[in-house]
Formats: sequence, C-alpha cells, structure tokens
Amino acid sequence: MKNRILLSALLVMATVLTVQAQRIYNFPQGLAIGPCHQYGREALYTDQLAYHLYRGDLKKPAEGQGLSVSSSDSLRWQAVTPDKEGKFRGRSFNNGYLYLTYQADRDQVAVLQATGHNMVYVNGAPHAGDPYALGWLAVPVALKKGLNEIYLRTSQFSRFQGLMAKLVFPEKPVFLKIEDPTLPSVVLGNQTEPLWGAVVLVNTTNKPLAGLKMKSRLSGKELLTDLPTVPALSTRKVGFRMDASGVSKKEEGAVLISLLQSGKAIDEKELTLSVAAPGEHYSQTFISAIDGSVQYFGVAPQTKPDGQAPALFLSVHGAGVEAIGQARAYQPKDWGVLVAPTNRRPRGFNWEDWGRLDALEVLDIAKKQFKPDPQRIYLTGHSMGGHGTWYLGATFPGNWAAIAPCAGYPTLAGYGSHDGKIPEEGGTALEKMLLRTSNPSNVLALASNYKPLGVYILHGDADRTVSVEYARQMRKLLGTFHPDFTHYEYPGGSHWYGNESVDWKPVFDYFKWHRIAADSAVNVIDFTTANPAISPTMRWVSVEQQVHPLQYSRVQLKRDKKAKTIAGKTENVELLSLNLADFAVGETVTITLDSLKAIAYQVKNPAEKLFLVKNAVWEIGSKPALTAKGSHRNGTFKEPFNHRMVFVYGTSGTAAENEWAFNKARYDAETWYYRGNGAVDMVSDKEFNPAQFADRGVVLFGNATTNSAWSKLLKDCPIQVSRGALRIGNEQYTGEDVSAYFSWPRADSPVASVAVVTGTGLAGLKAADANQYFAAGSGFPDYMIFGLDMAKEGIKGVRKAGFFDNTWKLESREAVGK
Repeated sequence: MKNRILLSALLVMATVLTVQAQRIYNFPQGLAIGPCHQYGREALYTDQLAYHLYRGDLKKPAEGQGLSVSSSDSLRWQAVTPDKEGKFRGRSFNNGYLYLTYQADRDQVAVLQATGHNMVYVNGAPHAGDPYALGWLAVPVALKKGLNEIYLRTSQFSRFQGLMAKLVFPEKPVFLKIEDPTLPSVVLGNQTEPLWGAVVLVNTTNKPLAGLKMKSRLSGKELLTDLPTVPALSTRKVGFRMDASGVSKKEEGAVLISLLQSGKAIDEKELTLSVAAPGEHYSQTFISAIDGSVQYFGVAPQTKPDGQAPALFLSVHGAGVEAIGQARAYQPKDWGVLVAPTNRRPRGFNWEDWGRLDALEVLDIAKKQFKPDPQRIYLTGHSMGGHGTWYLGATFPGNWAAIAPCAGYPTLAGYGSHDGKIPEEGGTALEKMLLRTSNPSNVLALASNYKPLGVYILHGDADRTVSVEYARQMRKLLGTFHPDFTHYEYPGGSHWYGNESVDWKPVFDYFKWHRIAADSAVNVIDFTTANPAISPTMRWVSVEQQVHPLQYSRVQLKRDKKAKTIAGKTENVELLSLNLADFAVGETVTITLDSLKAIAYQVKNPAEKLFLVKNAVWEIGSKPALTAKGSHRNGTFKEPFNHRMVFVYGTSGTAAENEWAFNKARYDAETWYYRGNGAVDMVSDKEFNPAQFADRGVVLFGNATTNSAWSKLLKDCPIQVSRGALRIGNEQYTGEDVSAYFSWPRADSPVASVAVVTGTGLAGLKAADANQYFAAGSGFPDYMIFGLDMAKEGIKGVRKAGFFDNTWKLESREAVGK
C-alpha cells in the first residue's frame, strides 16, 4: 500500500515538473558571432547580419559558418552554452549576435524574457532589448510550428555582463506585470486629489484589447479608470487612479488593482505605496504632456516653511539612479524645496532630448506647486546629472541663478555610455551635415551662455568613473571669460563619497549668494543656440529663425536705455525679436546690428515685441507664420516625437509590407517604453482620423502605396515615396531597397509634425528598422535618404541628407548628396 502511495506521489511530481518545464524554457545552447555591427548616437549604423537578413540571403547559422552563402570574411559562428549563472558569455558578444532556436510542436505565443541585449529578431520581427539587464522586460512573441529562430543583438558590454534568455508560456492570455511600476507616495494630510500610478499590461492574444478598465482599492476607497487600447501581441504601461483619502497612517499603503474586462476581473495584483509624513521625502506622479504617460519626480520638502517664497533646487540624477533616491541624498533645507525629475528613466536620455523635456516639465510643475521666489532657482546634478547640469545650464541660461555640476562630464562627444559617444567632426560634407544635427548637445560651443550664471564645479580628485580632468577642462574654459565661478576637488573623493557628493554645504552656501537678475536690469546679452525650437530666448532677445538650420546662432547685444539704443552683432540669424517692454510707449529706439544700417523704431504699446529680419540689411519684419519654421516648430526628424506622438502603421500593402509596418511600430513602442517609461497609441492607417489626434505628432510607417494615411498628411510634401520609387524634388531613386527618415509639418496644426519611416520595398523598409533616434543626443536632419547598403557600408549608403528652408521648401545649399 505504501509503495502505491509513493508511486502515485512520484507520478504527480513528474506531472508537475513536466507542466513547469512546458511553462518556462531555458535555452541550453546557442551560437555567437561578432563583432559585426556598429550602432551609436547618430543616424548612421552598420550591421552585417541585418544586411543579409534584410536581403534574404542570411544562411542558417551553424558552428564554424559565416553570415551568408558567399561570406568570405573571418567571422564565424561559435558554439556557446550558459554558465552556472545561466548567462551566455563570450568575446563574440562584443557588438555581435547570439543565435537561439526553439522547436515548437504547434503555433503558439510565448513571452520572451531576456537580459543584456540591445534588441532581438524573433522569426525576423524586431523587438526591444534589455541592454541594462534590468530583468523586467517581457515581450510577447508569436512562435510557429517547427523551427523558431531568435537573434539577440549584443553590445560591447554584453561580453562582460552576459546574456540570459528564456521563453515563458503564460497561464493567462492577458495579465498585469508589476515589476516596473510607477507609483506615488501618499503624503499624509495632503490627500484631496486622486493619485496616478502605472503598471505594465501584457496582451498575448492576436487581437487588440479595447474597453478594459482598472479598479483600484486603497484603504477601502475604490476608483475606476478607463484604459487605452493595447495592440495584439504587445505590452503597454497603463495609468490608473487611486483614492488615498482613506489612508491615515504609514502602514496603510497597500493597494489592490483589478484588471476588468466586461466588468469581470481577469487579473489582480497588490502594490504597496510609500506613505510619507509631512516633511519627509516623497514621490509625486503626474501625467506627462510629452506622451500622456504617468511619470514621477522626487521631492525633498522645505523644512519650517515661513510663508515666504522658497528657493527651488532642481537636481538631476546620475545613470542608474532613481529620482526618489536622488532626492533622498539631500537633507531638506529650511530655505528651499528640492525636486528631482527622472530623465524618464534611471538611465533614460542623458538629460537630452526627452530627458530635457522631462526636466522642464517637472520644473514647470514645481513652480506652480511650490511658488518659489523666481530669482532663486538653482540647478545641480551628479555624474550623468553633472552632464545634465552643464547641458541644461548652457541650453536654458535664463532659468537659473547658479548651477553646480558634480562629478560631471560636459559632452556626449567626450564621454559616452551604453550608446557610445557622439562622433567628432566628420571628414566629408555628408558626414558634417549629419553631425551638425547633434550641435544642440555640444555645451562647449554654448559655453558663453554660462556668463550670467554662478557656476560651482565639484569633483572628487580620485574619481575613476568620470575623470576629474573633465572638471579641470571646464575650469580652464570658464577661466578664459567667466567672472564668477568656483572649482573644488574633494580630496580623495571617488565618484561617490557619500551624500556630500551632491549635498555639499558650500554648494548651497554659494547658491544663497546668487539671484536671477530681472530682465530690466540686464543690458548685455551674449546668447548662443543651435535650435530655436529647443532654446530660442535669453531675456529680451529671441532667435526666431536661422539662416542655416542647426548651425550655431549667436546674438551679442548691448542696450542703453538712457540713450535708447540697442547695438551688437549676430551670427546665423535670419529673424530675431526684441522685447521692448523696458522702453516707454512713444520712445524711439535706435537699433544697429552687424554694423549695418540703423533702424529707428517708435514703441507703440507696452511689452511690445519687435521682429527684425535680415536680408541685405536688417529690416523691420513680422512674427513668423505658424506654417513656417520657428521656435514653435523647427524641423528635424525627432521633433514629432515630442507632441504626444501616435504611431500609424500601414495596412494597405501586401501581407509582408503590412506585417513589417505593424512589427516596426510595435518595436518602436517597446523601445519607447523601455527607454522612456513611455506609452504610445498605435493605430492602423484605416483607423487614423487626423481630427481625433489634433496637434499630436504622427509617426507614419510605410509609403504612399502601403499606408493610406499618407495622402492625409503628406500630399504636399516634396518627398514622395511609393512602392519602387522615391522622389525628392526633381530627383528620383528607384528599386526596392531605398529607405528614408524625414519629417514634415502637419498642415492642420501649428506645432505638430509627421515623422516618416519609409522605404520603396521590403528591403528598404527593413533597412529603416534601426531606431537610433531614441539614443540620447543622436542627431537626425529634416530628411535622410539611404539604401540597404548603408547597413553594409555606412556613410557610403546614404544618398542624400539635408534641411528644408524656413518655409519648408527644399534648398540646395542645405542638402548634401552623392
């Protein structure tokens, strides 16, 4: 009898183990090859494996074999197996690929969970990677009956950190993942408004999910939130509201969230909110205007508020640091409040691009919420945040009384990270054109903007992560022109030598001595910008339009209010504006620019803004039309991603073209979520109605043949792409392997534009898969036309690149091609 019971128990255990084995599949072996690609902070890329994959002549990998049938190079696939930690490692992972296979007995869906890779192709479909090995990225993938092929693209860091990969077969087709939440703190005594949180929703079905709701229950209080559509075989981070009014003590932060479909709970999870007493550090969430997602910032509140307007400190964190961790590194101050934005992620965008926008968004929220003294606003940050301090300080010099970069590096050209460095000056005209698009990142060229700011440079003299030489470089540069800066090297200080690395009393003492001067008190302006849509204004002067897009524009002016004169010089400025609020109505102001003919102008009304345009001489002009370029919309391919972008994928082509468009849109959405903690609406061309997405950026995937939204958005664009041909002005490129990235203003919006990811055939469409535009500081012009051969030969594969003029017309002097 005992033997029968034991046998039954063993059979049950074997069945459970079989079920578990079917639910999770760990890859026992693979093949590696590399180095064979180069991706970085620029529009160019090379990838020998992708080149053959897109051409269709990538030979099935085997040990000792090359990439293609005709491959004659020395690269060969090498067998690899996971180590004791379950990680694949090897020299070939240095900018290479790991090849894995799975034999399926039927068509099915699994969730790929991998770490340490930059992206992955699953049966040819691109998906986002987890380069920082965070471990929470879950990617639904369609497996076919038979052999399934997986290519994980590795980086120079992969050989050290290793790669892990497994397939998970979920019990539920739709479920919540809570490993990567965005959550607020409950601040006791300040609980009148609902709080926003966000978690990841995974849809492993082959249909989009619409009409879902999220119910939250917190201390007996329930709230219901409508959720956005989640496309088939995809994930989306979704926001939901919580009612915290019932929380009365710190132990009451548990919140139950229920995912509802047709009123029925299909998944439930429990989360825990931090609960902060008044005066304690806390996290605050908000809905971002960038993309409508839930974001947060950390706060170190002011101690002992006295009813006076406090100072405001904006502190930007280093790579891998959470915003709340940054805030907690500071002891609360009795004379100000500190806020720490996220950069959209702990690594995010190096405080450039959407990291810059996040910092400005949080700054604006903090000004409205805490109502600081407008003359006492300060900027500081550590490591990557030290770079962010240099960058934000130079880009928006009018925002700060003083800045304090700590352990920082000035530029992404001098110090890179996982995405590498911005390349130095190119050797050819085409390379120079492409690199010019990264000019807004070069704070060395913007250094004169630091003149009105106090600058305190803090660095440990034994820092092995970010060399102290960067601090010395900036000290030397500032020493050539700056009247008010301090440099201190902490003796024996490593990269992080405790909270004093940021919360350094002399820094805050230095801040106390500095105020933002009123515009009326500033009569000398020296301001440089590379893009008026990023940074157009310094006090009473604005650069409205440039002569040459994204080259540096500089304005050096002196104002004499007694003599009623403004005089100075400009560089690369076509249209500027002067705020004449400090002159009385009826006064005549004489303006002399670039030693050209003087302009006499009588002030007509208070706070008047005078526009001046440069032709042969400077003349009185007018505010640029919203249909023209200007500070409201100035071009570059990346600009449409700033305005609550919507991805519109084509469904009007062949089955293969339509599959590419959806897969590419989903890949970009996954990447945006991973890099920017973001969420994107994805709609098909046939569902897209411009009126429903008013003033929102559009990212269009496909061409005029395959995407029916093309005619609604791009009919007047001088770049037209259809199956087999691309036309730009009077030039035409034919074939199936031509690709392009370009932007074009929405005719129905004063601010929004369209970013187009396109190609003339499958090979050209696939060559546009790379999404280097999400790499911080990477520059893209208004348009770039290239071929599949760029994946093999780099710059030689670029056909043409350039900028539209200020009226959005093609201009030969702003274009370079073969």
